[in-house]
Amino acid sequence: MSWDLLILLLLIGAIWGSFLNVCIHRIPLEESIVRPRSRCPGCRHTIAWHDNIPILSWLILRARCRHCQQPISPVYPLVELITALLTVSTLYRFGLTPTGVALTALGYALITLTMIDFHHYILPDVITLPGIAIGLLLTVLPGTAPPLASWQNGLIGVTAGGGGLWLFGWIFQKITGKEGMGLGDVKLTAMLGAWLGWQALPLTIFGAAVIGSVVGIGWILLSGRDRSLPIPFGPYLALAAWGYLHLGPAIYGWYLGRSLAWF
Repeated sequence: MSWDLLILLLLIGAIWGSFLNVCIHRIPLEESIVRPRSRCPGCRHTIAWHDNIPILSWLILRARCRHCQQPISPVYPLVELITALLTVSTLYRFGLTPTGVALTALGYALITLTMIDFHHYILPDVITLPGIAIGLLLTVLPGTAPPLASWQNGLIGVTAGGGGLWLFGWIFQKITGKEGMGLGDVKLTAMLGAWLGWQALPLTIFGAAVIGSVVGIGWILLSGRDRSLPIPFGPYLALAAWGYLHLGPAIYGWYLGRSLAWF
């Protein structure tokens, strides 16, 4: 992949990141992600195109609105940067192919869901339910290839991911009297199963539990956060699934090799 193409993909990814910021802000409020144009949340002034250039405008404006001088959160350029890097890394590894483009779109959805869950503790159905349907559709479209699931593995992934996690949450609630798993997490896991197949679920769920535990304990110890308050699980599912996408086969190969060595 040439340097010219890499730079172009970075720019395209940053532009998509700007759009994801709109989705992250408006979807929880049930507002249109198309109209009106972007506005300052403080003074409600419409943002001119030259003040809406991904990453660059935030730096030029010194992280403040041009009109009311209200601070602009660093989350906006961070999302744009992460989206740009994800676009390049995914298309570099999987190529400018239907599979590479589809996995990039999956990454965009996971970034959006992660940020919404962090801020609002929800995983909107408007993303997860179409995500399940699109994931299953991709299993039968020509031109797609692993790590996207086959239609059999996708169907099993939806059933095992959604049904299995819901059953775990139900049992946990019956035993402890506390809600251990939200339905949004169940739908996200079903979505991941539709896209990546049932094989992705063991490492994804285990990895999310480990990451969530470490972050949650650190959060409580460092900030004094009340341990009874909910901790969003969606971001850790998204991060673990993305880790599986890049490292899953190697981890499974290492584990099977170690297991067989015992016999």
